[in-house]
Amino acid sequence: MAKLLNPTSFKAISHFIASRGKTVNKSIFPLRNAASCTATETTKEMVTLIVATTTDPASINPANALLAMPGWDPSPSCLQDMKGFANGGGGVRVLLHSRGIVEEDDLDRRWEEATGERVDEVIFLSKHTAVSNRPALTVHPIGIPHLREGEAGPQGGKPGWAAPPSPRIGPWLRHLKKLAQAHNMVPEFEITLEGTHHGPVTNTPTMFVEIGSTDEYWKRQDAAQVIALVKYTLVWEGLGLGGGAAVGNWNGEKDKNKILLGLGGGHYAPRHMDIVLKDGVWVGHLLSGYSLPMEDPNQSKAGTNAKDTKDIGGTWKHAIKAAFEATQSAFPGGEVIAHLDQKSFKSWQKNAITAFLGEQNIKIGKPNDFN
Repeated sequence: MAKLLNPTSFKAISHFIASRGKTVNKSIFPLRNAASCTATETTKEMVTLIVATTTDPASINPANALLAMPGWDPSPSCLQDMKGFANGGGGVRVLLHSRGIVEEDDLDRRWEEATGERVDEVIFLSKHTAVSNRPALTVHPIGIPHLREGEAGPQGGKPGWAAPPSPRIGPWLRHLKKLAQAHNMVPEFEITLEGTHHGPVTNTPTMFVEIGSTDEYWKRQDAAQVIALVKYTLVWEGLGLGGGAAVGNWNGEKDKNKILLGLGGGHYAPRHMDIVLKDGVWVGHLLSGYSLPMEDPNQSKAGTNAKDTKDIGGTWKHAIKAAFEATQSAFPGGEVIAHLDQKSFKSWQKNAITAFLGEQNIKIGKPNDFN
């Protein structure tokens, strides 16, 4: 493992994390106070929800590290069986629960109904698992737009749905890479995007920030603590809670208003990543090949003529449309441009997707189009 640095705040944060382990000291939270959670017509503050679960060390450890920083006050969570914190006038709320991170649907809507505060983004802290078991820090949008109604998502969500992707995904990926490099976590850790996948259901700009490892790896406290440090720093600095400028606020500037909609490729979107790592690039949904189910025209009446897209079955068209519309809603005033991982498609697939994008008036871009 690479040598780990010892930043000024590391000792205090490490002690805070180690003293709690996987659980949170419930005495530091007040009991739910329904009276203070009553929604009013005059309450219209825009807030960010940061969500963590006590069942996952990759989720609760960074949350504890974040809450060790100044400015946080215990507050009613306003949602049953959850604990909450508020950051002064920063408009940020931390919610902790004890269920699976993908199981709490509609947190944005439920919060607004309970408090009157409007949720403008949701950030989930979670563990990432991979067959390779390679350590990784990842960010990604959520949704399962390729599944049909009635099909069960293996990790939550609603078939056919895609949440608006957080505009912070691209900027935070780049910031995360800088933080990881500063703490000597690269190249052991891969810093990467993931394709759009899983739940829970939200209808507000959303992203997951995940730590990939194995249970064996997480037993190493030196690794767990420095990862928590990097992850909490990403959130602290990314939201501007320390007084600096937030990272990734979308303003729709005309010279920097192009958003990448990634189509095709593997789960870690390597060819889309090459573009997103460039400064100033915004990213929306990323539909990997498995999220674009297409029926082989050689086994259907379409034959090899893929120009007539209605003859090519599968949920690929709905997935693209749902991902495009969700991305468009998250970037008002922006221009959503599709980027195809050309090498991942067979010729008939590429032809069909290109034709469908044309029918939908969705521009197809090359890498230089996002500069």
